[in-house]
Amino acid sequence: MLYWAIVFFIISIIAAVFGFGDIAAATSGIAKILFFIFIVLFIISLVVGLIRRPRPPVV
Repeated sequence: MLYWAIVFFIISIIAAVFGFGDIAAATSGIAKILFFIFIVLFIISLVVGLIRRPRPPVV
């Protein structure tokens, strides 16, 4: 997901350089949405990983 966010961000930068404002705005919006979805999923997986971590044996 982060890969696609970076791809859309690069496409929006290239479109902005060449003057395609509508395409640049659309692709940057898609990149933002994908990035925030990635962050949310990363935080959820981090929390679930901390909860499900095996407990060390008590000696």
